[in-house]
Amino acid sequence: MTPRPDHGETTYRGSGRLAGRKALVTGGDSGIGRAAVIAFAREGADVAINYLPAEEPDAQEVVQLIRQAGRKAVAIPGDIRDEAFCRKLVDEAVRQLGGLDILVNNASRQKSAPSIQDISSADFDWTFKTNVYAMFWITKAALPHLKPGSCIINTASQQAYDPSENLLDYSMTKAAEVAMSKSLAKQLASKGIRVNAVAPGPVWTPLQVSGGQTQENLKNFGGDTPMKRPGQPAALATTYVTLASDESSYTTAQVYGVSGGSGNP
Repeated sequence: MTPRPDHGETTYRGSGRLAGRKALVTGGDSGIGRAAVIAFAREGADVAINYLPAEEPDAQEVVQLIRQAGRKAVAIPGDIRDEAFCRKLVDEAVRQLGGLDILVNNASRQKSAPSIQDISSADFDWTFKTNVYAMFWITKAALPHLKPGSCIINTASQQAYDPSENLLDYSMTKAAEVAMSKSLAKQLASKGIRVNAVAPGPVWTPLQVSGGQTQENLKNFGGDTPMKRPGQPAALATTYVTLASDESSYTTAQVYGVSGGSGNP
């Protein structure tokens, strides 16, 4: 990408806020997931990342960054549209990490389409399987391993609240993610497990340039926010760290907006 996104590789400084924790992050090779992984590792967490096999070079960069922070890195490639793989993903992360305290459902698919008539059933299914079904399957598999004090963080979007006309199916999935986060938080509060979501605005990630936005929209991407620019993935890192840390022990069923001033709760 030009310019290259900032994930905090050279800027994020940890202070032990997640010391000894064990995290699984889907979509951890790039974008917001990558920024969260870097921050988690530098805050003292061991981290397992999931990504598509084609993204192996990016994933290995992240693995090295985790190890440079002195933490254990686990790389588990695979397609989360498959229910059996989702179960395997969690089992493998728990086995290699020695437990699980933090689950971040971050991986998403976004494809711009000018009309509902341009969204095929296959595309609709692909987006929902990646964004909604996988979150459901992975969370369900992870719950038996989560103890009191653990947390789940879901990456939603401002599209859940202010959907764009060219992101119909994507915005539908993000609204579903917000609803699931709030409902599940109520189910799990008595178990001491917190569930929250992050709703980013326009953030400069591969999701946008790989078909998530039109070439025309990319020319002024983020320009319609009060800050007149897109966010960098690094700008969201502290939000994930804060929600994962014990500092947020009384925070659940919340959606944190990081949007440059618009489109969020």
